[in-house]
Amino acid sequence: MTTFLPQSEPNFCGATTSVTDHSYSTRFLLSDSQKFDTFACLKIMHRICLLLLFFIFLTIGAYAQRSSELGVSGGLSYYVGELNPGRPFTLVQPAYGIFYRLNLNSRIAWQLHANRGKVKGDDAVTGFFPDRYLNFESPVTEIGVQFEVNFLDYFVGSVRHRITPYVFGGAGIFMFKPTGVINGEKYELRPLTTEGQGLAGRPKEYKLTSVSFPMGLGAKFSLSQYVGIGFEWGVRKTTTDYLDDISTTYYLDQAGKTPGEVSTAGLASDPTLSHQADMQRGNSKNKDWYSFALISISVKIRMLQKQHCLDNQSSPYRKVKGPKN
Repeated sequence: MTTFLPQSEPNFCGATTSVTDHSYSTRFLLSDSQKFDTFACLKIMHRICLLLLFFIFLTIGAYAQRSSELGVSGGLSYYVGELNPGRPFTLVQPAYGIFYRLNLNSRIAWQLHANRGKVKGDDAVTGFFPDRYLNFESPVTEIGVQFEVNFLDYFVGSVRHRITPYVFGGAGIFMFKPTGVINGEKYELRPLTTEGQGLAGRPKEYKLTSVSFPMGLGAKFSLSQYVGIGFEWGVRKTTTDYLDDISTTYYLDQAGKTPGEVSTAGLASDPTLSHQADMQRGNSKNKDWYSFALISISVKIRMLQKQHCLDNQSSPYRKVKGPKN
């Protein structure tokens, strides 16, 4: 049974959906008065973070008081894409990670991290495109590096300056493997080529490893001379639109058929059996995003040269006695 969309309603791209012939075509048109959608807001956040990192870096002093931390983190992960275009923290999943942070001084740091989480989306839950009725979930394993800029002087062991907000940006690689539930059973979606990937005139088969660009903000707290905790929320701009296995158009003419007449791959492509080939299935112009919101605890594992230097330069820091003559 075919479910028809209204003549005009917001689509999952933040645009206006105009359906001129419900049986054969679905067009996605941008109205002149379109407001910023989720993807536009994320792009603006990306640019703001880069500007903040640049201008704050220019104000940082040249003192190189280095220290390093080793930590673990835990929290939540979610995604933004065709199945969830505008609701952060929808269908959140558990996430965890480890990290190493090199503090170049009290204001800037590099962090190397490995995070593991899961993302999922479901038209039946979000309701953005009920005529489609697709779903997916995928593990996400990320290895990345990020550059952090503290707004206040901070290091683990500080007496007065025990807290600072910070922003960060970076780059990484991540691995994923989308699966979907079809007739109550879970299937890996990539081998089913749900959009005809690899066929003549269709998109190429997508890779399960891609590049991401983390950006976000957080806060750090010094609990003791050697222990710190933190919280950060970061979004990841990716270079793939197949994190959710949805990107372009339908490639099979299945409107009006019954489930017994189509294959598992056909049901994975069009569960409602209400679309013709070349009707819109996703939006390849907007890549998928995923996010981590993590709470962390870290231990200061070493201090490098002249550890008393920064303490003596500014009174808010813990005094460290030098060696006796």
